[in-house]
Amino acid sequence: MKASQLGVAIAGLGFGEKVHLPALYACPATTPVALWHPQNEKLQQSCSRTGLWGSSNFKELLANPEVEALIIATPPGARFQLAKQTLLAGKHVLLEKPIALNSTEALQLEQLALAQGCCCAINFEYRAVPAFQQLAELLRAGWLGEPWLVRFDWLMESRSDPKRPWNWYAQQELGGGVLGALGSHAFDMMEWLVGPIVALQAQLSVAIKERPMPNGNGFAAVDAADTALIQMQLQPHWSASKQFLSAQLALSSVARQGRGCWLEFYGSEGTLVLGSSNQADYVHGFGLQGCRKGETMAAIPNNPAFRYNRTWEDGRIAPVARLIGWWAEAIREAKPMVPGLLEGLQSQIAMDACQSSDLSGNRVLL
Repeated sequence: MKASQLGVAIAGLGFGEKVHLPALYACPATTPVALWHPQNEKLQQSCSRTGLWGSSNFKELLANPEVEALIIATPPGARFQLAKQTLLAGKHVLLEKPIALNSTEALQLEQLALAQGCCCAINFEYRAVPAFQQLAELLRAGWLGEPWLVRFDWLMESRSDPKRPWNWYAQQELGGGVLGALGSHAFDMMEWLVGPIVALQAQLSVAIKERPMPNGNGFAAVDAADTALIQMQLQPHWSASKQFLSAQLALSSVARQGRGCWLEFYGSEGTLVLGSSNQADYVHGFGLQGCRKGETMAAIPNNPAFRYNRTWEDGRIAPVARLIGWWAEAIREAKPMVPGLLEGLQSQIAMDACQSSDLSGNRVLL
């Protein structure tokens, strides 16, 4: 490890090993130094594959002087306690989303990070995808004129097979369901691309109400929503007026042959559409289209300023590597990290508001 590189450990060896590990190697400012998993057998298998030191004892991991920072890529239920221990040990953190199980936990992490002087990043990787960065630039430049409507459909089929086994994803209390998987990203996109969410009303539903147990011993109930329909009002950053902007959000993880991820922005002077129907890779395949008033829709050429220096077959690695680079720079230069815990908290507040709105049937002010 070079003296200038940030020594980073990874907790969680699914997404952590597949995406974060190659992203750490790809980022010149970081190097992976250790792995953690609570199951020693799985840990040792990963250590053998990667050649990295590992421990199933979290305190031992944090005590390793080579570990300056930690990526927490575990299922959501474990993140709060692991992040809390990491911050108390004075280590920097990069958290997968959702960052906690509720906004109370998320707020505690933000306050603790400030008290400890630790830099925390949230892996809202769409902020690091070139097409999304180009869209953000066009919106800020006033392409739409006065904004009139935002429509966001994210319709995936990843959970549409009723034979897919029951696990934590099926459990609302463990952070499962479409809100945590897609909604956490979607709310961050809206806050970043448009502005603060000021109110919402949500309808949540479960299409597949039970799934087979992994051991083949019967079925277990599913209570985490796999579909969410949400009406929002936002305060646009780039609007000349003070009027709220209406937005429609449709999320599903059980949409067979779903259209994928599509964001549509309509305004007084133009239209912008960003979308991908690629169900296999949620980063590769995005294209940006637009038109000004009186024109027809046409593809907008890619802005080379946002291009990756390198890409991988797995489209998730490049944006995660870019975001890790931002995090390492924020740590070394002691400057705020965006997206950080504040952005993670805002996303969690919106997810909590969806649960509250669905239970009450009422519109919720944020």
